Amino acid sequence: MTSESFTTQHVDSISAHPFAATIERFEAATGYLDGATFAKEASASVDAKDFAKRIHAYESTSGFMRFQLFDHGGWLGLYGIHAKCRLYILGNPLIAETMLRHDIRAGLNVPVRLIIYETKAGEVRLGYDLPSSLMSQLHNAGVTAAAEKLDTKLAALVQHVTKL
Repeated sequence: MTSESFTTQHVDSISAHPFAATIERFEAATGYLDGATFAKEASASVDAKDFAKRIHAYESTSGFMRFQLFDHGGWLGLYGIHAKCRLYILGNPLIAETMLRHDIRAGLNVPVRLIIYETKAGEVRLGYDLPSSLMSQLHNAGVTAAAEKLDTKLAALVQHVTKL
């Protein structure tokens, strides 16, 4: 077994909108593709071009799609913790491929996790770990270059969701 430490850069942005509106904006800007549908589309694809065509149908304006949602606020109330907090798993297999082709271990950090939460002071925030910083542990120039493009796309999505 080996172990290596590396530095991750966390991005946290303040939304100009209330929690519900931020969620609406985020979900409108991202498509949705559940695991069963993804598996169906992948197995029905005859080649990479066909797969890409099928996947594009699930994208929204940002080029991303949501794969899974964990509504932490939905269950924390059972413990007397009243919070607004949603964790999304999002990405795009066509973007993931640009990293995985260089090093399959990039799959540990794609798709991306993004959290939308409200602070106790009522501030709504979006947070995620910068993909290129997560991929830095791989020491692979091809992965890094592709991850930096993903950084830019994520930043554009967050900017779109949080701005007035």
